[in-house]
Amino acid sequence: MYFDNAATTMLHPDALAAMMPYLTDHFGNPSGVYGYAHTARKAVEDARVQIARAINARPDEIVFTGSGTEADNWAILGAAEALGRKKRHIMTTAIEHHAVLHTCKHLEKQGYDVTYLPVDGEGFVTPEAVEESLRPDTALVSVMLANNEIGAIQPLAAIGEITRRRGVWLHTDAVQAVGHIPVDVEALRVDMLTLSAHKFYGPKGVGALYVRGGVRLKPFIHGGGQENNRRAGTENVAGIVGAGAAIAITGGEMPAESARLAALRDRLIDSIMRNIPLAHLNGPRENRLPGNANFSFDFVESGSLLHLLDTEGCCASSGASCSSGSPDPSHVLMALGVPPERARGSIRFTMGRHTTGADVDALLELLPPMVERLRAMSPMYEDYLRSQK
Repeated sequence: MYFDNAATTMLHPDALAAMMPYLTDHFGNPSGVYGYAHTARKAVEDARVQIARAINARPDEIVFTGSGTEADNWAILGAAEALGRKKRHIMTTAIEHHAVLHTCKHLEKQGYDVTYLPVDGEGFVTPEAVEESLRPDTALVSVMLANNEIGAIQPLAAIGEITRRRGVWLHTDAVQAVGHIPVDVEALRVDMLTLSAHKFYGPKGVGALYVRGGVRLKPFIHGGGQENNRRAGTENVAGIVGAGAAIAITGGEMPAESARLAALRDRLIDSIMRNIPLAHLNGPRENRLPGNANFSFDFVESGSLLHLLDTEGCCASSGASCSSGSPDPSHVLMALGVPPERARGSIRFTMGRHTTGADVDALLELLPPMVERLRAMSPMYEDYLRSQK
């Protein structure tokens, strides 16, 4: 029972099959001038077309990176470097991935002014808040399309209309969205967009940054002329091929698969909220990623519950995969106003193409007795029961 698809997804077998020739026979460096190199170069460019087509971009607007984190860093630091002489203000939200937040904190140490926009109790930032916080010296707004912990899908198109009208660059971390919900860079009015292959059944170690034509970013990694002089380093040909194959597959399956996962998600949410007392859904019921469900259980520590689930072969997480082992409560849930003790008990279940109704049924059978067992060991729960009497 694998309920941690937001952390990573299983490599699609067709993506693996597409990769294999470039791990064996077609091993050439795509920057060479001979036949092996030409074969590798064509494979990279074909994948670039597949990625571009999936988000309604032009192929020359796609730059391959080593990860989504690298792409986030490049977008933010690149905007600061390109515009920083006249514009020293960056705007983002309080619930971004650490790849964005830590990069913004780094810029603050360099003298930039960063505004961290608040969100409401469901995790949404309003376009009005964005517009009210814009300044003449704002260089960049970075708002994630869909949150990795609570699945909230932001009103990005409305934000994009504002930033485009005001002449401010807009970046979105769309790592959790691409391959799972429709993403159209023209409709969203974004200038830069981050994606990561291993979130949509591609291989790890491959990301991409969409950079709208006319947006001039200086190279983030120096040392070679790869990626049209924008990102040095020999391309990960097999990984890029796998990313292209995976996005082509998931794009074709998306309408039916999103509907299937949304139905499983709602079934999971409805059953937990109905059958487990003192359970809380974190994030919204509407405008949520199809496969995302996040809960807090009063008087239960998430680490203990995750351990019990693991003993039964069930994989889940307590939040973002990069900070799942941290004792600190989730910054996302804290930004929503969730009390710290409740935030520490949060569990994220994220479903994918391999998740079945039987998996959900098994999880729903396991959870109630596990929660009750852990609460029975909590003195605070005993105090709560006495207070109710």
